[in-house]
Amino acid sequence: MAAKFITRCSLLMQVLVFFLAVVPNAFALPLNRLKSLTVIKEVNRRGPYLGLITVYEPEENAFFATGAFKPHETHPFVDLSGRRYRVGKIHGEKVIYVRCGVGMVNAAAATQQMLDLFDIKGIIHFGIAGNANDSMSIGDVIIPKQFANTGIWGWVNLNSTTNLSDVVHLDIASYNVPKGEGTNLLGQIGYTDEEFYSELGKPNTAQPLFWAETSKHWLHLAANLEGMELEQCVNSSLCLPHKPKLVVGLRGSTSNIFVDNAAYREFLVRNFHVSSVDMESAAVVMTSLSNGFPVIVFRGLSDLAGGQSGGNAILKFGPLAALNTAKAVVQFIKTLQ
Repeated sequence: MAAKFITRCSLLMQVLVFFLAVVPNAFALPLNRLKSLTVIKEVNRRGPYLGLITVYEPEENAFFATGAFKPHETHPFVDLSGRRYRVGKIHGEKVIYVRCGVGMVNAAAATQQMLDLFDIKGIIHFGIAGNANDSMSIGDVIIPKQFANTGIWGWVNLNSTTNLSDVVHLDIASYNVPKGEGTNLLGQIGYTDEEFYSELGKPNTAQPLFWAETSKHWLHLAANLEGMELEQCVNSSLCLPHKPKLVVGLRGSTSNIFVDNAAYREFLVRNFHVSSVDMESAAVVMTSLSNGFPVIVFRGLSDLAGGQSGGNAILKFGPLAALNTAKAVVQFIKTLQ
C-alpha cells in the first residue's frame, strides 16, 4: 500500500510540474500577488501610515526631488496590480506613497486598494491642476475645502425637457458664434449629483452628494502653511512674474476632461465658483470619505485651463507647480507632528 501511495504522489507531482511548465502564466499573477500580500502583512505590523497619492510621473519626480522621502530599509516598496506602493518616512512620519495614474477610475481604484490593504490613518492627495480663478496665478498652491465631480451629466436632445433636479444646466447653443444664430443640435447638458455610499450611512443606500468636503481638522492645520516660501523659477532663465502663494479653503472641480477651453472654464467658474480643474481629486476625496478616513488635497496651478491667449503652459510650468505642491505636502506632514 505504501508503495502504491508513493507511486500516486509521484505521478501527481509529475503532472503538476508538467502543467506548470506548459502554462506558467496561469500561476504567475496569483503567486506575485501572494508574495505582495505577505510583504503587506509585514509592513502593516509597523503601521499606521499616512497614504500619499499623486497622479503621473512629473508629480512623482517633484515629490522625490524634495529629498524628504526616506525609503524603508527592508521593505521599500510593494508591487500590486501594476502599481508600486512605496513605504518610508517623511520627517519621521510613516508614509505609503503611490502614483495612481490619470483619471477618476485610476484615482478611486488606487485609493480603495490602499485603504483596503494597508494600515492607513488618512489620505493626502497632491498634484497639479488647471487654474480657473483669476485671482490666483500659475505656480500657486491651493488646498480646497470642497470638490465636485462635474463629469456627471445628462446630455439632452434639442428641445427636450431638462431635469429640474439637475444642479446646473449648460445650454450649448448659447455659445454659438455669432451668438444666437443657427440651430445647435448638441442641445443641453444637465449636471447631476453623485450617489454617495458611506460607512456611516445605511447599507446599500446612496445619498445624493455634489460637494465632497475634505477633512476640516486637516484644513485647519493646513492654514498654518499660508505664507510659506514657494519656488518662483523653473531655472535661471525661466521665472514667474510673481511670487507664488498658498491658499486654503477654495473649491475644486474634477472630471475625466482635460480643460483647455476659455468658454467652459468661465462656465465652471460662474456656476460652481471653482478655482481649480483636475481629473482625480473628487474621486480620491469621495473614496476616502466613503471608507471613513480623513482626506486633504493639495493642487499646484500649472496652467490657465484655456484662459490664456497662447498655448497651454502646463509643459513649461507644470514641473514648478508640482514641486511647490510637493514642498507644501512635506511641510504639512511636518506640521502634523
